[in-house]
Amino acid sequence: MKNYWLFKTEPDEFSYADLLARGKKGEPWTGIRNYQARNYLRDEVKIGDAVFIYHSSCKNVGVVGIAEVISAAYPDPTVDDDKGRKAGWVCVDVVAVKALPKLVPLAVIKADNTLRDMVLVKYSRLSIQPVKQAEWERVLVLAES
Repeated sequence: MKNYWLFKTEPDEFSYADLLARGKKGEPWTGIRNYQARNYLRDEVKIGDAVFIYHSSCKNVGVVGIAEVISAAYPDPTVDDDKGRKAGWVCVDVVAVKALPKLVPLAVIKADNTLRDMVLVKYSRLSIQPVKQAEWERVLVLAES
């Protein structure tokens, strides 16, 4: 069964346009240094899962596109010390699927009754987070409206 996720990125460092430019080879989703996010990547994110890409820490914060997980979790190659290796930081590879017709801003997500219990609303700082299927479908509707 496919799971749904939201992965955050700061577009000044790596944007959805950058992911699109990688084409079918995709990109390792590296640099995750939060234990809960690591646990999701290591234990629950699977090949074929769908991912919303969310731009954070920028002028236009929100969901911008869809990606797909194309690898199982593996050791993050950006870890450069023993402490990091002991922490077991991991990454997965993702490939862009399509940009949304329009950005779905955080303010719109927070104002939508269907999305009020979304992890993004309740635990906004988590960089890798699960999305329920109903939430996924609602965000897609908002992207079209």
